Amino acid sequence: MDNQTMIQLQQVTRRYGDFFAVKDVSLEVQAGEIQGFLGVNGAGKTTTLRMICGVLRPTEGKVLVGGYDIEQEPEKAKAITGYIPDRPYIYTKLTAREFLYFVGDLYNVPNDELEDRMDQLVAEYGLTEWQDELVESYSHGMRQRLATVAALIHNPKVLVIDEPMVGLDPHGAKLLKDSMKRYAHEHGMAILLSTHSLNVAEEVADRVAIIDHGEILTTGTVAELHAHSGDTEASDLEKIFLKLTSNTVHTERRIDDSHPV
Repeated sequence: MDNQTMIQLQQVTRRYGDFFAVKDVSLEVQAGEIQGFLGVNGAGKTTTLRMICGVLRPTEGKVLVGGYDIEQEPEKAKAITGYIPDRPYIYTKLTAREFLYFVGDLYNVPNDELEDRMDQLVAEYGLTEWQDELVESYSHGMRQRLATVAALIHNPKVLVIDEPMVGLDPHGAKLLKDSMKRYAHEHGMAILLSTHSLNVAEEVADRVAIIDHGEILTTGTVAELHAHSGDTEASDLEKIFLKLTSNTVHTERRIDDSHPV
């Protein structure tokens, strides 16, 4: 699976009237790779991720997941994709285990496989003690961990993650970072990690793409971004990021409260 392109965006644009949330974005993520996707609030990260997962339709361009066009073959593309949103939406009147049964059924995971997968992931993410409690009693961090388990329950080939560290305590954050590296480097999963936390991206990402005002500024390894920035003193990702985005004034852009850009 290595070196196989699992996520491919071809000149993708998402426009609302005259406003471009995402403009002419082309991006690739390979199997076995963690691609960091960086930008300030309102840069276009969440909109891009929602198009990859089929939640939003591109105004122009094409999105391929595992070679499947998300518009032409959405079920095949979504069947191999796990999505962890920045705000997990979970049925709070279900227990964690009931919710995972529901998600597993959506992905047609066989019952015996679902049980084994559920036991493994619930234990891995520290939810065993609370798996039979209603989700409404969970903290935000626990809900985020449950959303992560739900995204992994069908053993996806592609994992799309939006601001995964929000609400996680240091132990939960370390667990997720270690897990991402294992999923990609040992199991060949393609991971697209959207974040504005530069230290997280620097710690786990094999490659990085920086988006600003809906457009990709640059992509590459940290070393390649260093060279692209033209600053011999830009020795870390934070300095590179600030150098590349220093010429623009940022404001948080939203279409409405339920659709952050």
